[in-house]
Amino acid sequence: MPGEVIDRPNPEPNPSNLPDQVLDLKVKADKKKLPEDAYTSLKQFRRAANYIAAAMIFLKDNVLLEKDLSFEDVKPRLLGHWGTCPGLILVYSHLNYLIRKHDLDIIYVVGPGHGAPAMLASLWLEGSMERFFPQYSRDKNGLHNLITKFSAPGGPPSHINAETPGAIHEGGELGYALGVSFGAVMDKPELIVACIVGDGEAETGPTATAWHGYKYIDPVESGAVIPIVHVNGFKISERTIYGCMDDKELTALFTGYGYQPRFVDDLEDIDADLGNAFEWAISEIRRIQKAARSGNPIMKPRWPVIILRTPKGWSGPKKVDGEFIEGSFHSHQVPLMKAKSEEQQLRGLQAWLESYAPSELFDAHGSPVQQILDLIPETDAKKMGQLKETYDPYIGLDVPNWMDLGVKKGEEASSMQVCGALMDKALQANPNSLRIFSPDELESNKLSAVFDHTNRNFQWDEFANARGGRVIEILSEHCCQGFMQGYTLTGRTALFPSYESFLGIIHTMMVQYAKFGKMALETTWRQPIASLNYIETSTWTRQEHNGFSHQNPSFIGAVLNIKPGAARVYFPPDANCFLSTLAHCLRSKNYVNLMVGSKQPSPVFLSPEEAEAHCRAGASVWDFCSTEGGLRPDVVLVGIGAELTFEVVKAAQLLKEMVPELRVRVVNVTDLLVLETEGLHPHSLTNQDFASLFTEDRDVHFNYHGYGTELKGLLFARPGMERITIEGYREEGSTTTPFDMMLVNHVSRFHVMEYAIRGGARVNEKVRVKMVPLLAEIKHTIQKTREYIFAEGKDLSDTYDLGMFKGGGGVLYEG
Repeated sequence: MPGEVIDRPNPEPNPSNLPDQVLDLKVKADKKKLPEDAYTSLKQFRRAANYIAAAMIFLKDNVLLEKDLSFEDVKPRLLGHWGTCPGLILVYSHLNYLIRKHDLDIIYVVGPGHGAPAMLASLWLEGSMERFFPQYSRDKNGLHNLITKFSAPGGPPSHINAETPGAIHEGGELGYALGVSFGAVMDKPELIVACIVGDGEAETGPTATAWHGYKYIDPVESGAVIPIVHVNGFKISERTIYGCMDDKELTALFTGYGYQPRFVDDLEDIDADLGNAFEWAISEIRRIQKAARSGNPIMKPRWPVIILRTPKGWSGPKKVDGEFIEGSFHSHQVPLMKAKSEEQQLRGLQAWLESYAPSELFDAHGSPVQQILDLIPETDAKKMGQLKETYDPYIGLDVPNWMDLGVKKGEEASSMQVCGALMDKALQANPNSLRIFSPDELESNKLSAVFDHTNRNFQWDEFANARGGRVIEILSEHCCQGFMQGYTLTGRTALFPSYESFLGIIHTMMVQYAKFGKMALETTWRQPIASLNYIETSTWTRQEHNGFSHQNPSFIGAVLNIKPGAARVYFPPDANCFLSTLAHCLRSKNYVNLMVGSKQPSPVFLSPEEAEAHCRAGASVWDFCSTEGGLRPDVVLVGIGAELTFEVVKAAQLLKEMVPELRVRVVNVTDLLVLETEGLHPHSLTNQDFASLFTEDRDVHFNYHGYGTELKGLLFARPGMERITIEGYREEGSTTTPFDMMLVNHVSRFHVMEYAIRGGARVNEKVRVKMVPLLAEIKHTIQKTREYIFAEGKDLSDTYDLGMFKGGGGVLYEG
């Protein structure tokens, strides 16, 4: 490892007590000058991109300053973020130089999401905006359109999104860029992702954990990330933590993470400083990869990280109205907020824009001059805005025939165990395009069959190093989500299984991704990609050893709230249905798939063929536990969720003995979105189809796994809502038995029976005359059952026996 002491002073005094030896871990800065033509092209590219970025924030006309600016040339609403743009453009220019010099494939992931002006300006200069948006042609007319439409109705927003060529990261929320970058290079051995992490973003929890991402990158099978920490010192209105750390402190931090840090801060010759830093980074990456690919992997390789120090808002206004702008938080957004109304600020804007000398950068047609074009990769396929991995990357999966793993109807099976077996086969069939990202829960969730033919991929463990592996387990849901997003957006497919209660941690990440997906579908050039696939298990319905903190089905509602075109929520009631659902989700594209299921052995209600038909329909009448196959019911009982459906089936069995006069229809819903109002979701049933399942005039009771309000929202506009009752998770429970969880949340078989009797009594006089004593007996049974549970610490032995109830005579509890 290069470990020479750096031969230049710290850029700031060192107030820390860290020993001077810490500096030995810093990489010595090379002092090689760049070729003169490279200097010219780099500087002109930056001047042009900075000019365009600044003009985008301010100008609605006169975009090349062909006359003095007037108030009429300034936009009525000044929106955008200037402060980060010069640094982003600096890095973009050098990545172009690197691509041309070494023929590299590089994706540029930008953490400071509101740096869109920098990215759009650079993309316009390289011709990528014109490629995907002809209205932004690389001439005077296209430049006018880009500048005047930025952050205006119908134009590009101030943050990077799916409409930004080359982007694989939604810039609406900070913290995820680094995790996405690591996911993107997995199984792409020649790919490099240059990820710029702002020093504000570096304060977020997801970024802090993502620094460990390299510990899951096997250099044999995957590419590399070059993290660039952009330390410009300020957020919107406060200093940053990294900005207040000196070189020793940052060196200690990043060497502790496992990196080689190299500082770039020579403002007198920033091009030589950054250019040499990138050359060093590439050489270190190749050294690590060559060792691994020749069979002599480096144990705990130290990958490069670049710490880039430049002033915030560099090259912008120095001072406005007595306030420092460049190098302060005042440059974060719009430095001259009164340019539309105050002459002094208008003249300041003109002076700022003229400082870039646009007449030297654009020819008579408004196109970039040749020196700028000389920096841009020669072939479109190498341009960062047109790299195929960023917009048309999908690699289809070979999904095994799940029916080969089907379970015989009437047996018991764990849905998670059979899904583990299916994923084992799928991972074997797709050795370079399918991965599992999970917190440390695969064994607990009974998915361990995936390890029959693969490993955990953890490169900092001597027992896992250099062995590849399709499974990454890290106790950070943020990292799992970030890895999955980067992996999916560059063409592959992933599965994210988790305890139900903790998927809420990545709620906003999933929403940001869904927004990216929505906008991607609205472009003409982004091609379909695999769906995001989540499995929720270890749910609140089976709290054998975890308490109240582990009871949280709220991620269901999070998925329901995204755009209907993307949202898919499934509650497979048994192992065969889960196999069918998982196989479908692995093949699907452009969705957010949430599958909720049980890891404990439970009855298999449907044969593989029946399960396939049931899942295809999304919901169906279960004739085997209905009265006369569900004909002419007095009441309809609906189960949604494995354990909740079991309680409905058990209730139907008990009702046959206790009140044989009651005619019951049992319905299971496995695809939750079939219940959505007709026409509001691609899967929603028509009102006619809805009535065929749930009748037009009989009471319907839903036993639902999630929060009842979610289901009410889906059913709100269906005809006859007054006849529908719903029970779901009530935020009740603790460390207790599985059946006690059913009781305290009013979703037990006994509560289902109460609703059935009350509903049936409305139309069946024989039930009506017996209703009061029947309900009294059920309430008594609930009380006695809870007394038994608290006395014995367990459920009754026949609680999960699906054979006909043996008590006889309608007696629900004995003992």
